[in-house]
Amino acid sequence: MIRLHNIIYRRLSLLSSSTSSSSSLLLCPTFLSLNLHSSIHPPGSALRTARKVLSKTHIMTLSRFHSLAPVRAVAAEDGGGSGGGSNGSAGASLIEDDESDSIGCNYRLPAPEIRDIVDAPPLPALSFSPQRDKILFLKRRALPPLEELARPEEKLAGIRIDGKCNTRSRMSFYTGIGIHQLMHDGTLGPEKEVHGFPDGAKINFVSWSHDGRHLSFSIRGDEEDNSSGKLRVWVADVETGVAQSLFKSPDVYLNAVFDNYVWVDNSTLLVCTIPLSRKDPPPKPLVPSGPKIQSNEQKNVIQVRTFQDLLKDEYDEDLFEYYATSQLVLASLDGKVKPIGPAAVYTSLDPSPDEKYILISSIHRPYSFIVPCGRFPKKVDVWTTEGKFVRELCDLPLAEDIPIAFNSVRKGMRSINWRADKPSTLYWVETQDGGDAKVEVSPRDIVYSQPAELQDDEQPEILHKVDLRYGGISWCDDSLALVYESWYKTRRTRTWVISPGLKDSSPRILFDRSSEDVYSDPGSPMLRRTPAGTYVIAKIKRENDPGIYLLLNGSGATPEGNIPFLDLFNINTGEKERIWESDKEKYYETVVALMSDQSDGDMHVDQLKILISKESKTENTQYFLQCWPDKKKFQITNFPHPYPQLASLQKEMIRYQRKDGVQLTATLYLPPGYDPSKDGPLPCLVWSYPGEFKSKDAAGQVRGSPNEFAGIGPTSALLWLARGFAILSGPTIPIIGEGDEEANDRYVEQLVASAEAAVEEVVRRGIAHPNKIAIGGHSYGAFMTANLLAHAPHLFCCGIARSGAYNRTLTPFGFQNEDRTLWEATNTYVEMSPFMSANKIKKPILLIHGEEDNNPGTLTMQSDRFFNALKGHGALCRLVVLPYESHGYASRESIMHVLWETDRWLQKYCVSASDVVPDVRNGKDEPNEVTDISDNKAVPASGGGSAEGLDREWEACQSLRRASLW
Repeated sequence: MIRLHNIIYRRLSLLSSSTSSSSSLLLCPTFLSLNLHSSIHPPGSALRTARKVLSKTHIMTLSRFHSLAPVRAVAAEDGGGSGGGSNGSAGASLIEDDESDSIGCNYRLPAPEIRDIVDAPPLPALSFSPQRDKILFLKRRALPPLEELARPEEKLAGIRIDGKCNTRSRMSFYTGIGIHQLMHDGTLGPEKEVHGFPDGAKINFVSWSHDGRHLSFSIRGDEEDNSSGKLRVWVADVETGVAQSLFKSPDVYLNAVFDNYVWVDNSTLLVCTIPLSRKDPPPKPLVPSGPKIQSNEQKNVIQVRTFQDLLKDEYDEDLFEYYATSQLVLASLDGKVKPIGPAAVYTSLDPSPDEKYILISSIHRPYSFIVPCGRFPKKVDVWTTEGKFVRELCDLPLAEDIPIAFNSVRKGMRSINWRADKPSTLYWVETQDGGDAKVEVSPRDIVYSQPAELQDDEQPEILHKVDLRYGGISWCDDSLALVYESWYKTRRTRTWVISPGLKDSSPRILFDRSSEDVYSDPGSPMLRRTPAGTYVIAKIKRENDPGIYLLLNGSGATPEGNIPFLDLFNINTGEKERIWESDKEKYYETVVALMSDQSDGDMHVDQLKILISKESKTENTQYFLQCWPDKKKFQITNFPHPYPQLASLQKEMIRYQRKDGVQLTATLYLPPGYDPSKDGPLPCLVWSYPGEFKSKDAAGQVRGSPNEFAGIGPTSALLWLARGFAILSGPTIPIIGEGDEEANDRYVEQLVASAEAAVEEVVRRGIAHPNKIAIGGHSYGAFMTANLLAHAPHLFCCGIARSGAYNRTLTPFGFQNEDRTLWEATNTYVEMSPFMSANKIKKPILLIHGEEDNNPGTLTMQSDRFFNALKGHGALCRLVVLPYESHGYASRESIMHVLWETDRWLQKYCVSASDVVPDVRNGKDEPNEVTDISDNKAVPASGGGSAEGLDREWEACQSLRRASLW
């Protein structure tokens, strides 16, 4: 009898899914509601008990994929540009073959219901004029073809360069510019198309002149001559829409490897150009001049993360310098051209607000083979706008030794900028701890200020000192500025009020809180645009009130979801008055910008005009103007629904609890028309991304809004709503390390507990079929997926892991939010690595990776080696490597094939999983161990558990079968 019950335990805990041959978003999931809070089940609760046992699922967050543009990674391990790929042929073939099971060399197309959503034309991007009287509609195209992404690129100093264009590789672009007049009633005038440039030109770097009368932009074409693809700067008259080339000479091209150009005044641009004297690229030597040697004979401590695309030898250094070197040119709209300064590797150009000076940054040798160009020696100078050198601010040495601890920074001057409220005053910050966050010192950072041109031996003025790490300044005037500081380890963030022009004024703390506590976030001050084109804090006046008021724009996080707000805040007393709040019943609205900031000085509250975005679960984002004092709204845009076939999808923000008491949330999406009472449980895809927290309370707070529109990107999990799946998007996976505890030391334990809670909830609701729950994720979400299949095989029928890292010993100097080294936390690195548990993965796993992944930590080798480890243990696995693609996938061929692979995997190993509970009484195999259903701990197969408990679980199993939930 014990043997029989042990077999039952094992089958229940593993949620065994027999597979069969395959048959033929960004949003959705669903559920039924059953109470599962008690771990002690009273008589008659066998059905609930079994559902609890069999309903452990995990869902993945899609917020980082809610863009119509190609996916780019965002979080620490999702860094890096969106890569695109091509097979190098003139046209990669796309085959509509949903049945093929072969690993062929052709790109496949997913089912039409998915393909139609991905191929939908993207909506335009918007840009308002400085005077807020005109709007640009920047038109975009759908996904690029693979052949574009197969263009040769140079991987140098941590960046990728398209040598043919002399710019960063794989740039997206606009296809056209439409200008609309914004009428007083909020309506748009007829579109005026910018014209005059060649048909088919690719448009980048669109910028308004300060007076709003001209637009500048770059264009590139696809001519077949030697200059093919190089960028030229054009300028258009906004009133007529007529565009013409800024440079009359056909030999002047833009160098856009780093900064590209800026408006110095309303009629002059400072442009980074390719030096006219530049010849062909340096040839690669057939025979190297000597061996590649790196030395640390000085015994310096140099710890760096796994940066990619670094310089490898002297030839790479020469090639980097060849492409990155610019000649600065002042170009006027009347045709005058004046080269200024020597040719150099200029990285940023920043004119002063009074248009008299330019802050020029450049990098120079010696370069490095172990860190990217952002840490190369850096020189910062002040020039006049006529090109005259004024003075050198700093010349920072090579920074190879920045510690890996969070909040560590470069030594010397950093964050050098112009004060937004002054004509030409500089400010910067200098560390007092040598840049090492592990050094205890007070103050830790000092903020300095100084005029552009010095008088005699004028010394920098100390503006403020902070004990945490400096995080920026919002300027207003001599009486008011806000200084921000924060510390990652404690999640503490503080906001100081200072009076930079009043010597006898003492700084005071305005806000002091945990950055994790979203419920206490007071919001950020709204900024207004000055006539000089800078942005300063908007001061607000009230009738017959001498107080100084700011507008605090906040996300309004609450236990019911985000309810954005706008508060009128008295900076001296701290009193608040809520003057605007989002509709919390049906819509999600946010304040985008001030639209009444054209004039200088303070603004009156009754003259406010703001731009608002408005959306709902099923209505895509539209923009409105709202004006005071009557708060009347005018709708500006009327964009069509991007995917009407999913317009009636169902969305719900759900809450549930982890077994350790941590409150969790997720967004559940269900297909249009789905009725759980009639249609029964669905196959479910869980898509998520873990996050680190310092407290259980913060981890349990609700983030996001149930009323947000479900944006669906090209690789979103929500696409599978169109295939009849429930989607559990972004179930919170908090990895908590309270006090001195490091979160990752209990990573696997907390990961599994969060996944169990999510699965339990969707099964309890009757939405997800307990035998048909798949797990997936991108980057750190892929890492999560592999770990869950290794350590919680009873929860999921299969997994999809995209662009992940699986062996943490290959990232020995930290990863994600882990800043201990492999040698400091060996056990953590090993236990967190699913590579080390490859022998435990028994459920089907699909691995996808870009062949040219440049994201730190997620080398393509990670998937190669993990696949070999899985294959070496007989695991059911598949590896898809996408030619030319980077960390995110960009080309249409690659994205369509990823969707085909994912759909095939889900249809074969999720949809076609067994619907029937195995009759374990006929089983012949005796398991070596089983899983205790109450706490997921292994117990010996030869005993354990009372006869009463075993009988109860057997009855639960039979109740489930009778209820036809299998």
